[in-house]
Amino acid sequence: MRMLHTLRPGAADTTSRWLLALPIAASLIWLPGPAEARGAPESFADLVEVLQPAVVNVSTTQKVAGHQGEGPSFDFPPGSPFRDFFDQFNRRGDDEDRPRRATSLGSGFIIDPSGLVVTNNHVIEGADKITVTMFDETILEAELIGRDTKTDLALLQIKKKGTYPAVAWGNSDKARVGDWVIAIGNPMGLGGTVTAGIISANQRDINAGPYDDYIQTDAPINRGNSGGPLFNMSGRVIGINTAIYSQSGGSIGIGFAIPSNLADGVIAQLREFGTTRRGWLGVQIQEVTEEIAESLSLEESGGALVAGVLENSPAEAAKMKTGDVILKFNGRTVDESRKLPRIVAETEVGKTVDVVLWRDGRQRTVKVTLGELEKFDQANLSTSAPDTEEEPVERSIDELGLALSTITRATAEKYNLDSELDGVLITGVEGDSGAAEKGLRKGDVIVEVNQEKVSTPDAVAARIKDATKNGRRSVLLLINREGDLRFVALRIDAG
Repeated sequence: MRMLHTLRPGAADTTSRWLLALPIAASLIWLPGPAEARGAPESFADLVEVLQPAVVNVSTTQKVAGHQGEGPSFDFPPGSPFRDFFDQFNRRGDDEDRPRRATSLGSGFIIDPSGLVVTNNHVIEGADKITVTMFDETILEAELIGRDTKTDLALLQIKKKGTYPAVAWGNSDKARVGDWVIAIGNPMGLGGTVTAGIISANQRDINAGPYDDYIQTDAPINRGNSGGPLFNMSGRVIGINTAIYSQSGGSIGIGFAIPSNLADGVIAQLREFGTTRRGWLGVQIQEVTEEIAESLSLEESGGALVAGVLENSPAEAAKMKTGDVILKFNGRTVDESRKLPRIVAETEVGKTVDVVLWRDGRQRTVKVTLGELEKFDQANLSTSAPDTEEEPVERSIDELGLALSTITRATAEKYNLDSELDGVLITGVEGDSGAAEKGLRKGDVIVEVNQEKVSTPDAVAARIKDATKNGRRSVLLLINREGDLRFVALRIDAG
């Protein structure tokens, strides 16, 4: 068993840090010890005193359909401590389907002295009336300026003219894991609640939308905190508290906040236009795995693989192709595919940008003039092929563990395929094959092999033979599953 020894710093050590020595093969490797952590502030009180007046409670009401028979005649926000108490009065015995007014509560914060309030879209969605309650318990009406469902943000305007306390945006990109943060909001309907913790992770993707890049924090966040600010120790807003991870509905120390650097741009557009105006490229993308990178002769995985190009899109106009790998967009490196949608969305509509691609084993640059996302329908790609009533041509491809068939009217009907679809139908997958491990299944359609279109099983076999002859150990398949395109790299089993 190897022992890890702790050595006290000598007189010449001016860093006042401990050093660790690990004996390996009769030699010592000197490792720097852990940096001294800064302790928690003695009190958050002075900072909170300045920030609290700019944080508001957001209350909404909306008319909803009544219920036949028994049902609640009025509602309380989820988690309200008064909800159980009023349950006994929350019933009615008649059978009338009477409309009622539902109430919800959340949080928000003022970003401009004129009374502009930022909150979550889900806090105000469907509201007939919006009010904000100030820290001094003054209740004011507000109106909706604009909202964005993709980032779950909304901008309100307090109707009463005046000068209101406001807070400023901070730079969320500079927020580090381990930094102290403060959340202020309206959890469980208890306004003016302050909690503190640290940033426990950055750039979290929780599958809430196309631009997920959440700050994760252990500062306690509960129902009603939605839309409230997450402050750094300089009193700047670096996040908007939006979601929690919990099975009980209460805080378990995992909360998520929209980063300020994403929110700031969205709110600025809502303020100017009342809606968002995002850049639009018009491609379907997926991750570049190590196997896909190898099949495309890329030195390392990274970038965004183009799985489809939408018709009449900026990408089509720039002659981008399925199988291209986007490495850089407008000077920004695309190190993973999920970052591309946000980079594109943050780019000005109508701007012409350089896009660095990997195609045919080398880099090339194309110029793309971005469209506006909100004006285009993100329709699925489809390719056309002549209808046929011929008998299907079938073949097993042992190297991939697949049974294949041509697409006929009968096979299209059997597997519920688009009659206009072109490609080669997968009719069987060996259980112990790489294809099965990658999730391929009956009814999937192979559109391309190594970026060449195929329409027969023999064409697939020919592409595999070419790949083997050229020393490749895998092939890249473009798969169509119910209209969704994705690339799958499969190892060639030489048998």
